[in-house]
Amino acid sequence: MSSKYTANTYDPYLEPPIPIKAYIPLESNPEVFTQLLRNLGAPSLEFQDVFSIDDPDLMAIVTRPVLALVLVFPTSEIYEKHKAAEEATRSAYEGMGPGEDVIWFKQTIHNACGLYGILHAISNGPARDYIEPDSILSRLIEECIPCDSDIRAMRLEFSDELEDAYTVAALQGQSAVPEDANAEVDFHYIAFVRSHKNGRLYEMDGDKKGPIDLGIQLTEGKDMMEEDAVLGVVRKFMAMEKKDLRFNLMALTPKVV
Repeated sequence: MSSKYTANTYDPYLEPPIPIKAYIPLESNPEVFTQLLRNLGAPSLEFQDVFSIDDPDLMAIVTRPVLALVLVFPTSEIYEKHKAAEEATRSAYEGMGPGEDVIWFKQTIHNACGLYGILHAISNGPARDYIEPDSILSRLIEECIPCDSDIRAMRLEFSDELEDAYTVAALQGQSAVPEDANAEVDFHYIAFVRSHKNGRLYEMDGDKKGPIDLGIQLTEGKDMMEEDAVLGVVRKFMAMEKKDLRFNLMALTPKVV
């Protein structure tokens, strides 16, 4: 198990330097994501692959309602330049407490963007109602809501039960697990969620300065796959990459019994 100390507690005068916490990357696989949901305390939800956002027949395969979307995409030079320009215009998020439009987690665990995508998807909007009482998720959310983003990040880093649940799921993937959790990976996960406060669409990326209100008021009674505005945002992400088509979209839905 990796060290409980992170870059947030780094003291340059200590020898040796305290390492940043890292997890082995989570495979972009709905079965792995669903297993982690189950481990964390939301067994009545599941992730499903979205095979198309344009073909009505393929879209109809996805169970409804869709409560949130998680997108995985290549972190190319094009994306990094776009992100840097966008983030330069934004201030660090200072939201906290029950009045927040969304609950956001700053990513400080290396290679764990899949985990943060899941946490953002399940912690916001109607998905939160599916979390079992006294579960890992319910306790974490209860602890994190009154905290600022730095304290939230530390609570996630220091949670042994979160790390254990993650590791069990991550080892179930079909891809070869990297020997070094600190190894760089070429993909990133973000979530799109509906605010439980104002019904607006938010982009949730723990690697940015905070949640992004996309300025889209979602129609009451429609889910995330019925709203063409939501899929339009996903299309814009894909349009940034003219040659690299290694995108995958997963939908968070009630589990089919």
